Amino acid sequence: MKTLVIVAHPSLETSVINKRWIEELSKFPEKYTVHDLHKAYPDGKIDAEKEQRLIESHGSFVLQFPIYWFNCPPLLKKWLDDVLAYGWAYGSGGDKLKNRKAALAVSAGIKREDYREEGRYRYTLEQLLAPFETTFLYCEADYRSFFAHYGTENEPGENEPGHENEPPGSLLEKSAQNYINFIDHL
Repeated sequence: MKTLVIVAHPSLETSVINKRWIEELSKFPEKYTVHDLHKAYPDGKIDAEKEQRLIESHGSFVLQFPIYWFNCPPLLKKWLDDVLAYGWAYGSGGDKLKNRKAALAVSAGIKREDYREEGRYRYTLEQLLAPFETTFLYCEADYRSFFAHYGTENEPGENEPGHENEPPGSLLEKSAQNYINFIDHL
């Protein structure tokens, strides 16, 4: 079955990283369905039943978003609150996410070295994304971790030693290819 990629980026048209990831995913419509929440719900009113049916029609799903204030954008939080409902995602009869593969894809916006316990912000990206993992575990989904692009859109790349002199465009292409590889191996 296809993988559903739920994109929550408030200004996708000005994005570099998330937009490039979507361009790469769009090359393989037989494998991925890209669902842009801001395009689908510009008024913020989410059709939870429609979203639930969309998830049910796919084998696995990925939540793709930029880190906003060390969390997700507000529309994605609303989506989680509305769609992952009692009786559907959890609770009595709520088994629709049970054993369904779920993952995250995030553009971190900050260098990898800042996401360390001894780094600038004192927390790892794993720690900051723990509420998503816990949500998936609570719903008995098969959480498959996350894919991250560290650095800013003006300085794309993994910000790893040895990549400093690589042109930003090649790092962006590498990120897009690594993202596809991540999804293919969920």
